[in-house]
Amino acid sequence: MTNDGASYELDGRELVAEAPGLRVQVLTLGPGQCVPWHRHTEISDTFFCLEGPMLVEMREPDARVRLAIGARATVGPGRPHRVSGADGGGCRFVIVQGVGTYDYLPED
Repeated sequence: MTNDGASYELDGRELVAEAPGLRVQVLTLGPGQCVPWHRHTEISDTFFCLEGPMLVEMREPDARVRLAIGARATVGPGRPHRVSGADGGGCRFVIVQGVGTYDYLPED
């Protein structure tokens, strides 16, 4: 399953709620899958770990946040980030995206 026409694979995606400037989804990443490096112009991504652990990696400045079940992390607009299961495993998480116009800008 692809996400918004981006070139990465997910085991699952469930849209929970969507309104202008705000979206809530549950994403499932299988072992070895990731949401590749990208950024958003206006919105923040807030992650809530449901199954994991999971890893949120960021640049500018560099940081790595390991989330256990029940933990959360937020990445602000313009900051490059990627998401994966910790240690190459899978994970499942809620992602709240907003407030603003959604875009997905890949990073090398």
